[in-house]
Amino acid sequence: MKILILGHKGMLGTDLMARLGHRHEVTGKDLDDFDLASAESCRDLIMEIQPRVVVNAAAYTDVDGCETQRDACMAVNAGGVKNIAAVAEEIGAKVVHFSTDYVFDGAKKEPYLEEDPTSPLNVYGHSKLEGENLLRSSAARFILIRTAWLYGVHGKNFVKTIIQKAQTEKRLRVVDDQVGAPTFAWDLAGAVMELIDGNHAGVFHVTNRGTCSWYEFACKIVQFRGIPDVDITPIKTEELPRPALRPRYSVLNCRKFIDATGKVMPFWQLALQECLSKMPAAL
Repeated sequence: MKILILGHKGMLGTDLMARLGHRHEVTGKDLDDFDLASAESCRDLIMEIQPRVVVNAAAYTDVDGCETQRDACMAVNAGGVKNIAAVAEEIGAKVVHFSTDYVFDGAKKEPYLEEDPTSPLNVYGHSKLEGENLLRSSAARFILIRTAWLYGVHGKNFVKTIIQKAQTEKRLRVVDDQVGAPTFAWDLAGAVMELIDGNHAGVFHVTNRGTCSWYEFACKIVQFRGIPDVDITPIKTEELPRPALRPRYSVLNCRKFIDATGKVMPFWQLALQECLSKMPAAL
């Protein structure tokens, strides 16, 4: 199957290239090859490749930066999806697109289902929700995957940040009242492969299994990495003011994905250990 991966140099895109490339004819393009916010640029690229599946792993992901760069954020996370869907509809290609737990407000006390009402707290969440809505309103066939707390071997992410800080500062303060499910990009890429190969469609929640706070996640990162003499202090969200509000609880219910594919994602602790085993000794 001919698959086009947009954003193939990023954290998730790199793993998608590796995993999908074993089974399919995969082409990767990134933001230096085309302009996601331009309908003409997207059309020219997709028409040239003529893929059966377009995987959109390109996004504006600076959650705090989105608060002051709303137009740029919306142009990529919403407008870009509209551009992709329009061309995919024209050539009969399926779109695989990624959204976020941040489309929810965190008020629910149990894992969010795909059909639960959305109510984002920040500009990033609003932009991703608008992208979802534009994809749903198109006539393109699609797989819409909501995921959360994504990290990996490639690119900037929370795991690398904690390791780098722990090696130099030795005293860290990490929020303990935001709960979610850390998700390893390699595992998410594998889930994408299952959904594509199984010819599934619709909205799916996909994360690693289990939940934790950012503080608990940081503690495991330092423990599994074997960094000695690091003092990690749990703090409240209010003690670390940031431009964008975050949901306090954004765990996603992944039962629909399990029922569709018969696959169960690894627990986040095991996924973290695998990720760390693939990371270089020096970051």
